[in-house]
Amino acid sequence: MADGRPPDGEDALGQPGQEPVGPAPAVRPFLVTAGRVAPSATGRPVPVETQVVATAGGLTVLDGLSFEQHDIVAACRLPQSIAELAARLRLHLNVVRVLAEDLRTAGHLTVYVPDIDITHDASVLRRVIDGLRAIPDSRGVLRDTD
Repeated sequence: MADGRPPDGEDALGQPGQEPVGPAPAVRPFLVTAGRVAPSATGRPVPVETQVVATAGGLTVLDGLSFEQHDIVAACRLPQSIAELAARLRLHLNVVRVLAEDLRTAGHLTVYVPDIDITHDASVLRRVIDGLRAIPDSRGVLRDTD
C-alpha cells in the first residue's frame, strides 16, 4: 500500500495468511487477571506441564471471550501444555495459569494435571536425558553418556 502497510491478508513480506511476530504485549499481567495471582482454588500454581485442550462449548463461544481468553481457547484446539501456550501467545506464564483456570471453571477448557508422583520420579528424568543423548547432533555424532 502507499502508506507502507501490506495489503489485507498479507504479512510484511507479502506472504498470504501469515501473521508477523511482533513485540510482546505491553499490558501489565495484573490487568489481564484483574489482580489475581492464585491460579487455582487451592492457591497452588498449576504445573507448567499441565495439558489443556478446548472443549466444544469453548470453541462455540470464542467470539464472546476477552482477547486473551479467545486466544487461549483458539490455540487449544490441539492439546498443549501451559508452558507451550504461554510461549506461543507471548503471555506471562502466571497469566496463562490464571486464565486457564477461569476457562476450565467456565467449561471452555479441559485441564489434565499430570500425576504428581510421576513428575517427581527421578527415573523419568533419567529416561528423558538418556533419550536426548541418543539424538545425534548436526554432524551425526552421539553425545557421550556419563
